Amino acid sequence: MKNTTAKIVSLNISKKKGTIKKPVSEVIINTRGILDDAHAGNWHRQVTLLSIERIQEFSKEIGREVLPGEFAENITTEGFDLTEVSILDRFTIGNAELEVTQIGKKCHGDGCAIFREIGKCVMPHEGIFCRVLKGGFVKNEDPIEYHSKQLKISIITVSDRASKGEYEDISGPEIQKNLIEFFKEKPWKIEYVPSIVPDDTDLLKNEILKQCDHKADIIFTTGGTGISSRDITPEVVTSLIDKKLPGIMDYIRIKYGAKTPNALISRSIAGTIGKTLIYSLPGSVKAVNEYTEEILKTIEHSIFMIKDINTH
Repeated sequence: MKNTTAKIVSLNISKKKGTIKKPVSEVIINTRGILDDAHAGNWHRQVTLLSIERIQEFSKEIGREVLPGEFAENITTEGFDLTEVSILDRFTIGNAELEVTQIGKKCHGDGCAIFREIGKCVMPHEGIFCRVLKGGFVKNEDPIEYHSKQLKISIITVSDRASKGEYEDISGPEIQKNLIEFFKEKPWKIEYVPSIVPDDTDLLKNEILKQCDHKADIIFTTGGTGISSRDITPEVVTSLIDKKLPGIMDYIRIKYGAKTPNALISRSIAGTIGKTLIYSLPGSVKAVNEYTEEILKTIEHSIFMIKDINTH
């Protein structure tokens, strides 16, 4: 976004859903949303944003002035191009922090005040819906700051020889190359954190836990998924994960095992550790390409799900 700082031109609340929100001079944001607002609650659309620029454009389109709050937005901003906002981006207003969980929504039709009057509304396509990460006291004219989401992706190569420098790690960089190609079309900034560890249970476990402590969104490991005496990656990962995701790895094994039966021997595993996704891939470049091709088909949806965001 060109401008990362704007200001609030109106704060708006209503006692009932489906009604126009009325401007107020200040609000208290808590973990449920805006105090005394009908849309506050334990859900993902606690606070709504819309820009005054878009409201003014709409006013010209319909030939009458639309005032802040008529689209039932809680916060009317000035200075942001909210069409550039993506899910998981954040806004801060003083101590308060909001996370974008949805862009646009299904129109309520007759349940929407401005739709009943005019027959159309901008919120189904342009409304920005957020949940509260941190509450605070907010006033009109307060500055509001935009922060784009940065995903942190850890890539851990598990190899005795690569860790000793006996040969160059090629599977880790191959994973990163595939991820760069995939995420170049996505709105998020990506931080890649590569590392190499030997096939050692304690060292691998410590590296995974360290990346989780450093708030990695996704961890990829490569290597150690076979059945030799030094292949310990699945055992380490299994001891750490909270929820297994067996379907994707089973599918990959079946898909490529139909042509290359040796692929069925892979013990690759996927799951979650807290709010971190983890995928353990084989160590060959060929397998890395096969696995990432399939994993990336579900990665965006998986990111949203682990963040408790329902995009259905």
